[in-house]
Amino acid sequence: MILPDQIHPFLIDITCVLFDMDGTLLDSAPGVTSSAAAALTAVGAPVPPHNVLRKFVGPPMLESFRTVAALDEATARQALQHYRRAYADHGAEQSQVYEGIIHLLDQLDGAGVPMAVATSKVEDQAVRLAKHFDLGGYFVNICGASDELGRADKTEVIAELLHRLAAQGVDVSNPVMVGDREYDVTGAAAHGIPSIFVTWGYGQPEESAGAVAVASSTEALLPMILNSSPNRTHALRR
Repeated sequence: MILPDQIHPFLIDITCVLFDMDGTLLDSAPGVTSSAAAALTAVGAPVPPHNVLRKFVGPPMLESFRTVAALDEATARQALQHYRRAYADHGAEQSQVYEGIIHLLDQLDGAGVPMAVATSKVEDQAVRLAKHFDLGGYFVNICGASDELGRADKTEVIAELLHRLAAQGVDVSNPVMVGDREYDVTGAAAHGIPSIFVTWGYGQPEESAGAVAVASSTEALLPMILNSSPNRTHALRR
């Protein structure tokens, strides 16, 4: 059993950090759930209650339409297009940055830890949100899903992000993934990357299975990364 906020011995010599976006950096549930509801209405499917709609936050949206809403493949793809339009029109800006995230990113940036984003959100929307909330400057790259390139699940997103980071000269020999859903944990594990599960997002406790550590707050997450990075001589900035 992984106890929250303990630094795991597997976290050592971290060379870069890959952050999930929804449920980790941003509380995006209001915009995601309202856009998913609009998409279901547009294809004539019933809209589930709010506690079920929250299951749409985090996983690839097409998968959620297939599994959570039980739509057939053709209808799920139609719903996805309606969702994309609704989210672009009014859903994205309903997000907000989680408390403590700016301080966390500022500390890691000051310590020289390279950071990037690996999200199941469509990439242009992820870049747009990062700019909207003044987060873009912290990340050397932001990688998301791409319908055109057939990049959908977190495993594929992480693979593309690692390729980009290596091309940019970032040391990807020992990255760590930080996220709030099982998709972050399993997607990272597919590449041999350890993950830190954060509890302030949308995942259930059992989704942390496979993570090497669990963080209950940004204050707890920060030393997990800094104390496990190659440069341990820095002091936290106040």
